[in-house]
Amino acid sequence: MDHAVVIGASIAGLLSAAALHRRFAQVTVLDRDTLPAVDAHRRGAAQSRHAHGLLARGSEVMDELLPGLTAELVAQGAIRGDMQDRARHVHGGRRLARGSSGLTGVLVSRPLLEGQVRRRVSALPGVRVLAERTVTGLLSRRGRVTGVRLAEGELIPADLVVDAAGRGSRTPLWLGDLGCRPPREERVTIDLRYSSREFRRRDDHLAGDLIAVVGPTPGVPRAGVALALEDERWAVTLAGYGAGPPRGHAGFTAFAGTLAAPDLHHLVTTAEPLGEPRTYHTPAAVRRRYERLASFPDGLLVIGDAVCSFNPLYGQGMTVAALEARALLDPDLSPAAYFRRIAAIVDLPWEITVGADLRIATTDGRPTPRMRLIGAYLDRFHAAAEHDAELTRRFLRVTNLYDAPQALMSPPALLRVLRSGAQRAVPVPA
Repeated sequence: MDHAVVIGASIAGLLSAAALHRRFAQVTVLDRDTLPAVDAHRRGAAQSRHAHGLLARGSEVMDELLPGLTAELVAQGAIRGDMQDRARHVHGGRRLARGSSGLTGVLVSRPLLEGQVRRRVSALPGVRVLAERTVTGLLSRRGRVTGVRLAEGELIPADLVVDAAGRGSRTPLWLGDLGCRPPREERVTIDLRYSSREFRRRDDHLAGDLIAVVGPTPGVPRAGVALALEDERWAVTLAGYGAGPPRGHAGFTAFAGTLAAPDLHHLVTTAEPLGEPRTYHTPAAVRRRYERLASFPDGLLVIGDAVCSFNPLYGQGMTVAALEARALLDPDLSPAAYFRRIAAIVDLPWEITVGADLRIATTDGRPTPRMRLIGAYLDRFHAAAEHDAELTRRFLRVTNLYDAPQALMSPPALLRVLRSGAQRAVPVPA
């Protein structure tokens, strides 16, 4: 095959190009933004100012698609580390036990990560990354997509078009133009409002830890995360369901004091602020069920947030995008086969995040009986994981998308949870 076109120079779009260049003589990435020449925030990625970490699974897959990427990021200041060893995890109001997880994540700012991925992809043979190109429609013939139309009127033929345009994807509308039905949407209204600020990082902050995560609870629908970044910085993001941090330093600091653990409040009251807080709003998590369509035109695929945009609080979007891009290496690129493959990828993080969101009273939707059962079990699991580093490791394997949530209910895990409950129930001798 000769030519593939990717709509969007997002992480999903760039990684798609990294996969497709192994199969196509030419790959063209089109983005409507002016792409920064240096590692800077991009207008089309408003969320880039907020805390970004690369899960262990995402780092592994990106290194498969772009060998040596992680080492290049570390050489530019990114930080590799065990996801449990130098990290504070508070979930369900419980501080999970430390240990060695064997899961190596990468702490890196979004501009550095995206900039390095863009440089690597742009240097691949036959790949072009073109800025200020807005795609306004698809070209088609006999029910097959044959290219794209640009706002300037230019027509670009292609053997395959991949839509990586994110939440604003127009593929559902374009399908109507082609006489096809749009996919059914599953939407969970979360009304997540968050604010982020950078701080100067010192070695004594958080006693030398690199990660602090304080998750929400049904009684405290607020959360926060602090991640160590390159250039001796902290990225601190605070979020609330329905009501986020007030504007300004005082509001940001006061909000941190309302979380289920004091770690982030202590950090933001002792560290030197860099710049002002930046706000962002995610009204809903949305999944488009392309895999359930009876018909879909050949020559067109969809990836990343254009398929499923998650609650960003859980930090799984980039890892999912990397796994979906790797799915483009499969010999069968028919829409039916491709959408089945990525549906299996999306199922795991969707189940994790939606199940957690629906436990929050302000979220629009009702948890299923199965979700309620899992939520009640997780309360006991997190209580046990306060004193059991192995249970913490198992939990992190699920959140890093190695294992399905059912792994937390395996016989060995159940036994550890039950033993922990029994031990706490036995009175301590005087």
